[in-house]
Amino acid sequence: MHYTLHQLRIFHCVSQTQSITKAAEILHLTQPAVSIQLKNFQDQFPIPLTEVVGRKLFITDFGKEIALAAEKIMGEMEAISYKSRAFQGELSGKLTLSVVSTGQYVMPYFLADFMNAHPGVELVLDVTNKSQVLASLEANQVDFSLVSVLPEKLLIDSVSLLPNKLYLVSGAGMQFDKPEYDGSLLNELPLIFREAGSGTRLVIEHYLQRNGITVRKKMELTSNEAVKQAVLAGLGVSIMPLIGIRHELELKLLQIIPVKGFPIVSNWNLIWLKSKRFSPVAHAFLDFIQAEKDRIVAEKFDWFVE
Repeated sequence: MHYTLHQLRIFHCVSQTQSITKAAEILHLTQPAVSIQLKNFQDQFPIPLTEVVGRKLFITDFGKEIALAAEKIMGEMEAISYKSRAFQGELSGKLTLSVVSTGQYVMPYFLADFMNAHPGVELVLDVTNKSQVLASLEANQVDFSLVSVLPEKLLIDSVSLLPNKLYLVSGAGMQFDKPEYDGSLLNELPLIFREAGSGTRLVIEHYLQRNGITVRKKMELTSNEAVKQAVLAGLGVSIMPLIGIRHELELKLLQIIPVKGFPIVSNWNLIWLKSKRFSPVAHAFLDFIQAEKDRIVAEKFDWFVE
């Protein structure tokens, strides 16, 4: 057999996506190039690796075994690369984080200097909702997670990075003349929610329950960006993290409605499992965060923490 690491990588990606088109996109190759390499790889084996049923590609049982072996081989190759760099005194390895969707406005600033100082480190950053973030943390699939609401049922350690301020926000076209409103204003306005499982949604629901507010009309959207666009379009108001709307406020496309009890303040927390056994990279990153977080906040978020 004379298959190459390139062919192994292509077949593994095809097996993961079950699509030549998707594999080509991920690997930044053309579809014909993937198809040719897949055929050349298949020619090394007397048993089919894939089959097509109704125009859909499936991986055979034998193909799944080969894909698993390919994954192990590529893992070993990565380990050799990491060990080579480590032997030269260079920090290397993989750093994995899961981040709640609004955290995409926060986490990159706490990563940039560390990643620039350690070019041998590979970053995997998953941006999703709070439920999925905690699921990946509990399954030990990531080193760290960034959340604004600490989990109650996981044994974790944490470091607080930054306040998370939430305001009631509307599009610029709505008129609010009073210097301050009470929370009953929310009884009158169509309120746009994030989806269930979102940390922002949880904060909103707690606020409504504490203040005995019944929402007259509501809409549910599945991302912070979708909520922002709906508010910009005039579909309603929402309680949104300030960190994600700076640009729209500066352009006067959005406005903060002055309501008593706002902002609602929580904290952005970097969390990890209490039982987590850190890799050298994860340990170095935590040391960096603990040493540099105050400097990063002062330099990058001075407008926010005033």
